Amino acid sequence: MAQCLLSVHEFLQDSFIPQVAALCSEEAEKLARKNQLSFCELVRPFCRLSTEVHMRDPNNQLHVIKNLKISVNNIVTQPPLQAAIRKLLNDVVASNQPAEGLVPNVITAGDYDLNISDRSIKASVPWYNTWKETLTELNKSKFYAATTPWFESYRESFFQCMPASDHEFLNHYLACMLVVSSHEAEPVEQFLKLSQEQHRIQHSNDYSYPKWFTPNTLKYYVLLHDVSGGDEKRADSIYEEMIQRYGTQGCYLLKMNSRTSSKGTEEQIPDPWSQYIQKNNIHSQDAYEDGSNVVLEKNNSEHVVPVDGLEDYEKEALSNSLKTHPLDQLSDAGGSFDGIDNERPPGTVTETKKAVTGTPHGSCLTLTDHDRIRQFVQEFTFRGLIPHVEKTIRQLNDQLISRKGLSRSLLSATKKWFTGGKVPEKSVNELKNTLGLLYPPEAPELQIRKMADLCFLIQHYDLAYSCYHTAKKDFLNDQAMLYAAGALEMAAVSAFLQPGAPRPYPAHYMDTAIQTYRDICKNMVLAERCVLLSAEILKSQVKYSDSAGLLIRLTSEDSDLRSALLLEQAAHCFINMKSPMVRKFAFHMILAGHRFSKAGQKKHALRCYCQAMQVYKGKGWSLAEDHINFTIGRQSVTLRQLDNAVSAFRHILINDSKQPASQQGTFLREYLYVYKNVCQQSPDSPLPQLPLPYINSSETRVFFGHDRRPAEGEKQAATHVSLDQEYDVESSQQWRELEEQVVAVVNRGVLPNNFQPTQYCLSSNSDNSKFPLAVVQEPITVEVSFKNPLKVPLLLSDLSLLWKFQLKDFSQKQNEEVMEPISNEKDLLSKGKSFSDVIGTEEITEFLINSEETKIARLKLLPQQTGELHILGIVYNLSTIQSTNSLDGVTPPNNVPTGKFISNGMSVRGRQDLEIQGPRLNGTKEEKTSIQYGPDRRLDPIIAPQMPLLEVFFINFPTGLLCGEIRKAHVEFVNVSKAPLMGLKVVSKRPEFFTFGSNTAVLTPLSPAASMNCSAYKTVVTDSTSGCSVLTSSVTPVDFGCGGGNHPGVVDIPLTDSVLAPGASVQLPLWLRGPDEEGVHEINFLFYYESTEKQPRMR
Repeated sequence: MAQCLLSVHEFLQDSFIPQVAALCSEEAEKLARKNQLSFCELVRPFCRLSTEVHMRDPNNQLHVIKNLKISVNNIVTQPPLQAAIRKLLNDVVASNQPAEGLVPNVITAGDYDLNISDRSIKASVPWYNTWKETLTELNKSKFYAATTPWFESYRESFFQCMPASDHEFLNHYLACMLVVSSHEAEPVEQFLKLSQEQHRIQHSNDYSYPKWFTPNTLKYYVLLHDVSGGDEKRADSIYEEMIQRYGTQGCYLLKMNSRTSSKGTEEQIPDPWSQYIQKNNIHSQDAYEDGSNVVLEKNNSEHVVPVDGLEDYEKEALSNSLKTHPLDQLSDAGGSFDGIDNERPPGTVTETKKAVTGTPHGSCLTLTDHDRIRQFVQEFTFRGLIPHVEKTIRQLNDQLISRKGLSRSLLSATKKWFTGGKVPEKSVNELKNTLGLLYPPEAPELQIRKMADLCFLIQHYDLAYSCYHTAKKDFLNDQAMLYAAGALEMAAVSAFLQPGAPRPYPAHYMDTAIQTYRDICKNMVLAERCVLLSAEILKSQVKYSDSAGLLIRLTSEDSDLRSALLLEQAAHCFINMKSPMVRKFAFHMILAGHRFSKAGQKKHALRCYCQAMQVYKGKGWSLAEDHINFTIGRQSVTLRQLDNAVSAFRHILINDSKQPASQQGTFLREYLYVYKNVCQQSPDSPLPQLPLPYINSSETRVFFGHDRRPAEGEKQAATHVSLDQEYDVESSQQWRELEEQVVAVVNRGVLPNNFQPTQYCLSSNSDNSKFPLAVVQEPITVEVSFKNPLKVPLLLSDLSLLWKFQLKDFSQKQNEEVMEPISNEKDLLSKGKSFSDVIGTEEITEFLINSEETKIARLKLLPQQTGELHILGIVYNLSTIQSTNSLDGVTPPNNVPTGKFISNGMSVRGRQDLEIQGPRLNGTKEEKTSIQYGPDRRLDPIIAPQMPLLEVFFINFPTGLLCGEIRKAHVEFVNVSKAPLMGLKVVSKRPEFFTFGSNTAVLTPLSPAASMNCSAYKTVVTDSTSGCSVLTSSVTPVDFGCGGGNHPGVVDIPLTDSVLAPGASVQLPLWLRGPDEEGVHEINFLFYYESTEKQPRMR
């Protein structure tokens, strides 16, 4: 069990205390009501004596009573209703929630550090990112045992609500206070009327409730005097008359209200009543209106005291068993996932509590008045109650000893009072059910029980145990099982409370009593009382296993609230063991949370599930985690904690779920439903993160430029770079070397220090440490890899990129004014297009991802202005589909036509960020010894001003050549941009295999026929003295390219005026020579060009 504020002895003593009735006149009650209190409420905080009380037992031995507490209640002539009891207990538990802001408690159980505290919901939920750090910080502090104040309040109210019964006398009234005001015209006559009324209630057959301990109940006469507005001499004279009539030990003059309520602000007086006002006792409900005492009317319907709005409940006979659900008559199944919920709105209990707490109590009382009330209770106990109890015990003892015809067990008990003889006892299963057996009030067996209860109430546990033991034997002999169970129960408690512990705690007594109450008597209330008592005793003896078994054994379907509280206490027993059983703790917390939920205690249910999640989280028990998170989500929805609900459902979806498709679909629909409600509550809030589908950020690729044009007949576009190509290390290195070669030629043979190779496609294989360059009016394509981890298809609609853009004019000086960044998040939230003049954003209307499918989407941006672009993530609507024909494994195309897939109507809009982790740094010693990652800037391009863009087409390019064969083709150069280009060059690793026809005169054909014949020989005409001669020789590779130059791989391409204007094109002949060796040969052409305007960023 959890740690309690009271020790086990304090709890047991406070569970059974002397009961005192109070009967007040109308004027007396008005005096008390000046302080917003009834008379019983007025004296309640002072009912525990601070001094010891002495009395003599029947053997004339001095007996000391320590820490005695009495209970003063108004007389209520009808037993409390079951519905009222259930309602009260339910409200007590609901109003005791973990307080916010208190220091949380951490329990170390085995390898677990469990946060079972006032802030456990925040620190243990699976979506709370820093719960491990929280626990680490808490571990450094002192450990505290977990407390459950709601259970203690329930237990206290449960014992206060125990109705008086005929088989025991613990809750019977021992005395009655008759309270009259000194303002009465005839106070003495009023005392006489009250005395007659009490006698009529006790001895008339019209009243069966309340129960009275003895026929001659002690009457104590109290005269209330208002100091601020009364005649003190008259009060003193009336009190003198009372002393002459009732004696000094039977009356008291209580002076109070020493100040007026208007002076309440001048002095701060403590309010000891607030904590007691919350703990309503059904026995003593103060049903007064305008100061009148309505319980004095004999046949008045208001005898049934209204409790928390239960005025309209019909009268019902008291049953000792709470067999029905705690909320059967006070629940509303609508609007709750579990079908049972409180009739009150969620905040009603708290609001009521705040309203009551805010009412000032005792505004007319001074600290002196507090001492007077305390002194009054002490005088009543010393001079009235204790002497009456001592006298009654002696009378009972004398009657029992002198009475003839007693049973053998009673005679043996009187001979050996403290020992008790051994009598064979039958098991409970062998005994007959004699519930109908009733003893007359004068029966000797009941007299023994009455004496035992009286001794127990005054803490004489030795004598009480002996009497209980004797009565137990007589009841068992008569097979009066209800009486026997009561005697067994109290005998066990008395044995435990005996000073010096002369005998061990008889746990088997309690077990027998519980079994009898539950199985034979069908009285779950009394069985629950036994369990609460015995479990606390076993816990004090460190018998947590036995205590847990006892608590679990009483859980049943008749009361969800009781079962929930007992299961929670059993869970705490498991982690308090010497070897903590943490998994059993978690399992029983789940069971307790389920029963709390059925009882309408949603906050406690959520707390239990969150505490259990600490154990199940991260252990690979995915089905258990899914169930817990699903329940946490639903409970959070009920409590309108929508953010927590979204986080819980999100956790289900992002796990590697092993649920079937139908269950996953349910989880997804719940998530979408809750998420939609969250969005509707705050429509202007930023787009939140969506958990599905998964995005593999490291596989994100970014391509700068237009897509490759398809071939048109004999006209074939140069391959360039595209997203359809796979990365090849060797090929990438070759292109880099070619680029370095041509750049070095342009820069007079030296490679610039700030040289950055051109990268059109950025991926995880490229160097992304520097900001890439993009050009205005040239598209940026982002390829995102999606994965659907679920077994149900996902439909993404209105899919587009989310970006932030910083406008910057690179042609101006660096000290230009910095403008505020622009983002399209708000536009995407409302599906607007207001920033299309800055960055054009492409949108995919529908994008279907089948179950467990990985699929790629390519999203484009078209920059319109220069500046710095940051691609943040993607934005889309997430929904599920009702039916589709594309679930057969065939992947539909990316541009699915609108309306092809039918959404189930549940769609939410959100975002996912593209966060790419850079490469791990391993250059310096510090980087090697720590984990550091470099930047990855592939999603942060710099948009440069418009630049020339060249497209190259090969016309009639051969696919095969003979060795040494020469063939002519054409190359077309097109400037598709709006800027002119110049300095066109081509570089290749195999320059000997090609040349441009207009570049070398020796290769110019003498006739069209020569070129068409593609001869491998060249004809050279020479002049000599002997005349003209023709020499024929083979064409060598040196005749192609620039084999003899300083830069053999770089070839200048002749252009008209060396410039290619915007939109212009030029065709040049290209001569190709077949290599001398057969085989497959690859020739790579890298074309280089510059802008006519020198740009600081790019050329």
